[in-house]
Amino acid sequence: MGKLHSRAYQTVPYAYPELGLTTKLVIAADTAPDRVDYARDVLGFAEGTTDYHDVLNHPDVDVVSICAPNFLHAEIGIAAAKAGKHFWIEKPVGRGYEETVAVQEAAVEAGVVTSIGYNYRHAPAVEHARKLIADGRLGRITNVRAVFFSGYASEPNGALSWRFDRKLAGTGVLADLFSHATDLCQYVVGPIAEVTALTSTVYTQRPKLAMGSGTHFAVIENGEMGEVENEDYAAALVRFGPSARGAGAVGTIESSRVAVGPECGYQIEVYGTEGSLKWDFERMNELKVCLGRNNDEQGYTTVNASPRHGDYAHFQPGPGNSMGFDDLKVIEAKKFLVAVTGGAQENSNIHDAASAAAIVSAAEASSLSGQWQKIEEIHGTTAARA
Repeated sequence: MGKLHSRAYQTVPYAYPELGLTTKLVIAADTAPDRVDYARDVLGFAEGTTDYHDVLNHPDVDVVSICAPNFLHAEIGIAAAKAGKHFWIEKPVGRGYEETVAVQEAAVEAGVVTSIGYNYRHAPAVEHARKLIADGRLGRITNVRAVFFSGYASEPNGALSWRFDRKLAGTGVLADLFSHATDLCQYVVGPIAEVTALTSTVYTQRPKLAMGSGTHFAVIENGEMGEVENEDYAAALVRFGPSARGAGAVGTIESSRVAVGPECGYQIEVYGTEGSLKWDFERMNELKVCLGRNNDEQGYTTVNASPRHGDYAHFQPGPGNSMGFDDLKVIEAKKFLVAVTGGAQENSNIHDAASAAAIVSAAEASSLSGQWQKIEEIHGTTAARA
């Protein structure tokens, strides 16, 4: 992810020349010396270090990207805020709601601009879906369905990386994939006010992996086994709050990291009294739309992302030319840098992260108690509102 952030910063001047923004990669930090060398020799950073404090203390650094494992996010985020550095941080910002709020409070106190790695919301098809809902084209929103299924942990001999350690990662699929789905629901429909959920752990043991020696994609045969400490699967019923564009609407959110079949099966469906829409990240440049209850032509129309949608025109000249995951990070970098330089505040922010963390916390509490949990609305988010 650090590599992707670096490329995104470098691409912003090419994709958005009209902004007049230029970027310079000043210094990168990594605990592994070989990756420090890679950042300097391949990615183009002027300097490298094994201590992230050197980045925060560098006088030429204006913004920082925080792409470390989950257990370091809050520590580095708070330190960045105290150093007065605007920061772009991957999710989850904290290993739980309390850590995320601590980062939020530090950022607000320091007055720094923040951006969160909710990259999927920047897909032009998603931006078009958000506009259709905002314009009332779907009528009154009645129900929402969001799913994020992945198979990155479907291999039983997949390594016991930090993602499966509660002390290092916090929750499992709730913080990893479920939080993305909640962000997308709130971004296009509005704040979630209540949740009830259940979770399960499909593979309770995995072969151990030394920290820094591989990723959660590594497969280890006949290795020493260790305990998986967080959940593989989560499902929730949700109710949207009164300030949402879908005020009073209900929905389901489901996530799995052990599904066999979907690799990045990230989908959202929104239903209203006058129409509905569907989006699937595995076909991210398409949006399925049905408008009107009494048309002669019923069923879904496939809308290709085009220069009329979101930031598409900055990457492709006409419909039918696909954008990819990396392009979404460029849009994310652009929105962050525009906000940092005093422009429009269209970037996701630390309040969005706190809101997602509150939902994750409520979902986990509900999975233990079996009860509905109310969620206090967090102000300052970019959630869709009536």
